[in-house]
Amino acid sequence: MSLPSSSFSNDPGSDYIVNLNVGGRIFATSCNTLSWIPDSFFTSLLSGRMNSVRDASGAIFIDRDPDVFRVILNYLRTKQVDLGGLKVSTLKHEALFFGLTPLIRRLTLCEELSSTSCGSVYFSGMIPPPEMPLENLPNEKSRSPMYSESSNSYGDSKKPHGSPRHRVHSKKQSSDMSRYVSIKNELTELAKSKTVPDRDTEPLKVRMIRAHICSIVVAYSYFVCVYRVTEWNTYILLWKSPRTRTYVTHIAVNTKIAATVAERLVAVAFQDDTIGLWHIDDEGKTEKKGLFSMNVSIDNLFFVGTQMVALSKSGKVGIWHSATQNWQAQDVQPISCYDTAGSSLILGCANGSMNHIDMQKFPLRMKDNDLLVTELFRDPNGDTITSLSVFLTPKTSACGNWIEIAYGTSNGVVNLILQHPETAGHQPVLFQSYNIHNSPVVRVSLNTAHLISGKRTRPLQKSTFSLSVCSEYNHVRSWNVTRFRGMINTQPGTVPLASFKVLTLDSTDETTDKQYNHPGPYGDQDSEQVLVQRLIPNAQKLFVRLASTGDRICTVDSVEDSPITAFCVHELDGQKLGSRLRKHLFCGNGNGSVQVWDLTSALDQFHLKNGSNPQQQVNPPAAANQSELLKTQLAQSPRSLVNLNNYSGGPTPQELLDVIDDNDICCSTPSLSRCPSTAF
Repeated sequence: MSLPSSSFSNDPGSDYIVNLNVGGRIFATSCNTLSWIPDSFFTSLLSGRMNSVRDASGAIFIDRDPDVFRVILNYLRTKQVDLGGLKVSTLKHEALFFGLTPLIRRLTLCEELSSTSCGSVYFSGMIPPPEMPLENLPNEKSRSPMYSESSNSYGDSKKPHGSPRHRVHSKKQSSDMSRYVSIKNELTELAKSKTVPDRDTEPLKVRMIRAHICSIVVAYSYFVCVYRVTEWNTYILLWKSPRTRTYVTHIAVNTKIAATVAERLVAVAFQDDTIGLWHIDDEGKTEKKGLFSMNVSIDNLFFVGTQMVALSKSGKVGIWHSATQNWQAQDVQPISCYDTAGSSLILGCANGSMNHIDMQKFPLRMKDNDLLVTELFRDPNGDTITSLSVFLTPKTSACGNWIEIAYGTSNGVVNLILQHPETAGHQPVLFQSYNIHNSPVVRVSLNTAHLISGKRTRPLQKSTFSLSVCSEYNHVRSWNVTRFRGMINTQPGTVPLASFKVLTLDSTDETTDKQYNHPGPYGDQDSEQVLVQRLIPNAQKLFVRLASTGDRICTVDSVEDSPITAFCVHELDGQKLGSRLRKHLFCGNGNGSVQVWDLTSALDQFHLKNGSNPQQQVNPPAAANQSELLKTQLAQSPRSLVNLNNYSGGPTPQELLDVIDDNDICCSTPSLSRCPSTAF
């Protein structure tokens, strides 16, 4: 029977038996065993500095896991650690609760065995945090956000987006979807509680990253940095903007290499709906090209060649052309999505139309004050076009370019339309339709990463990889679309490849930042595409997955224990003779640094481990029908079809719970409200 707590003493001669009820299991030990580590939970408990609860037998009750406590008590008895099958992190969590400093140090060393501040084998380098720019610029009073002395604009309300109302699918949502929405709603509430101070108290938090050829642009809350990538894969800071008057909302970059000199155009959009444009050379010399506005909210900013393009959901297009140095804005139908191919800009609209702007004709049309917007196609059902992917087949001597467009709608339908070279000037024709999603399709992609070869008596056939992502869970579907002599073949048609989820719990309030940190797919249409999965905002871990099947390629852990707040996938040319384009993942962190990861090495290791070669995948000749080809694929690779219960690619349930626990996210009462579409 334990003595009253008032009789506790540090004198070894005053030892006595202490009975503990830990989670319903009784442990008997001594006072000296529990209290030899000073300033711990037990010294406070036995000295009376901490209130205690006793059971009917008089044992002190401690509401902890008895299996883990058994290991803790054995350490206090023997001063030796026996994990007893427990995870190091689990035991360390309990050691922190009980304040056992010597045990915490030992377990921390155990964790250091498998972790390093230098990152994993795929870690390629780091761009250090920049110094904060000057708060004010002397003798500058222009209306440009770059030259204003005001720096407290984060509290200003932004103009509401004039986005069209999408028709939402009316099918009943599942109960697990309501739980997913519940977590997102809680994250939204957490974001609301810190939106105003976050931008001011975390000025070095990386918000957006954009890359083009050898240029990297990193956006923070109130300034922008531009870096040049050298042939030795080092990063040189070319330009750092002064502190802006308003919050940075969008960035874009275009790089042009002439001989050995690179020139770049950098565009920055601000919260007051203005756009600044700068020309920066390899020496860091900067020339401001102008400040532009469409007088509406800017939802997308990008380059088509050397032309800067700004889009607004309300139905407005702004274009700046480098040759004429002119800026022009024009009203169009409300825009819900876009894509580019060559010199063409394709706009998906809320009324179901698909409009086309030819950038090559832009300088000539400036005199007429017209961007020459023409309707290319209209959805047969008039559904809102929520996503686009345009692919131009290579032009050959036998035939010209085929235009292939995959688009998704607000009702979850994915359509594939084609335009033959000999039918140029006519509308594309509907090739195939897939009614496979219950929510708006937020992303769609056409890719030609696979090569299919048959017998020598048959021509080579190329398989087009098609992928769609809907707004519910980021549910992904993929297909193989067979080509014959460069043209899509109707036999055997499309074959389902995979179906999986890329679960992300980003806050629904951070619409701007989320546009730059979506799961993907990332990569050129003629290369292997990847998905980047960030489970929650400010997570320190990313899951990189193969876009075609969802298989996990690698995981990326922040090397500085700093949250990953932004990311971007980009292919860098080593700029050396015979060098290979290498895919890199740029991860912006909360401390202002940008960590670089080599995804090409990760892909090589992945294919080596799985015994596959993405460049030369040999499949049997084209089957007479779809069922025969499907049987052949299953016989060759049992994992060619991925179902929704497969955790091999994405995080396991335990990994998901670990990430949530590490960020102290608690689930609130489930809400049945559906998350809005974020297709644009």
